[in-house]
Amino acid sequence: MAEEDAGEIIVAGWMDYEAADRDTMLGHLVEVGTRTRAEEPGCLDYAMTADPADNRRIRVYERWVSQQALDEHFTTAHIKDFREATTGLTRVGVSMDVFSVGAARSLR
Repeated sequence: MAEEDAGEIIVAGWMDYEAADRDTMLGHLVEVGTRTRAEEPGCLDYAMTADPADNRRIRVYERWVSQQALDEHFTTAHIKDFREATTGLTRVGVSMDVFSVGAARSLR
């Protein structure tokens, strides 16, 4: 099965920013997340959260119906706006992985 046909995709990881830039970046991520969830039917979840134990870290969790939906996300106007708005913020580290979901079940 081709990767783009594998079904749901999860993006998970973290991004570190200079401590002075983290909350500004988080504000931009909240805005882009709101637009992403509202405007992109392929987005099942989109959450960026401040790590309470690290004043530089933002935790990332995204869930998409397919690789195609994720690829299309990067071509949207709100991502272009986001990239322009965050130019100049200093990212000092990143670790992000993409997972293809083979199966899922409810925990409860």
